[in-house]
Amino acid sequence: MAGRPRSFDRDTALAVAVEQFWRHGYDETSIASLTAAMGVTPPSLYAAFGDKHRLFEEASALYFARTCEGVDRAMALPGARDAVARMLDDTARAHAAPGTPPGCMLLTEPRLAAQRDAVQATIVERLDRGVRDGDLPPGTDTTALARFLVAVMRGMSGHARDGGTLDELLGIAASALAALPSPAPSAQHPSA
Repeated sequence: MAGRPRSFDRDTALAVAVEQFWRHGYDETSIASLTAAMGVTPPSLYAAFGDKHRLFEEASALYFARTCEGVDRAMALPGARDAVARMLDDTARAHAAPGTPPGCMLLTEPRLAAQRDAVQATIVERLDRGVRDGDLPPGTDTTALARFLVAVMRGMSGHARDGGTLDELLGIAASALAALPSPAPSAQHPSA
C-alpha cells in the first residue's frame, strides 16, 4: 500500500530556498534547481511563493532578518571596539560555519545592495555613538569607517567562498580591528 504524499511544509521549503540562493546566487538558481532541492513540483512552488523573484525576496528577507539580529546584538555591546570585534568575529564564524554555504548571501548577492546599506547605517550609528562616548577619536569619519568594515566583511565572505579557513577569517577580522582608530589617551585613561 502506497503511503500518503508528503504535505508541503512552506517554512522548510523557504529554508531550502534560502540555502539555494545563498549557495548559488539569484542568477544561477533556477526554478528546476529550487524544485529539485525542495522536493516539490513547479506548480507547488508557484502556488506557495509566486515566481522566482518573489521567492527570492521572501528568502532574502528571512536571511536579512537573521543577519540583522546578529549585527544588532554586536552593536548593542558597550564600547565601539567591543561591538566591532564581536561583529567581525561573528562574521568570520558565520562565513566558515559547517553545514551552511560558505560566505554570506547578504554580502555577495548584487540584488541585496539596499540591505547592505541598512547594515552599514547600523554600523555608522554605533560608531557615531562611539565617538560621542569617547571610544573613538573626535572627528572620526564614521561613514568611511563603516564602509571599510562592510568591505572587510565582503572580502571575508569572498575568502570563505574561495575555501578560506576560520583561522584565516579570524586573522582578517583581527587586522581590521587593529585598523580602528584609538581614542585620545585622555579618553582611554580618564584622570581621577
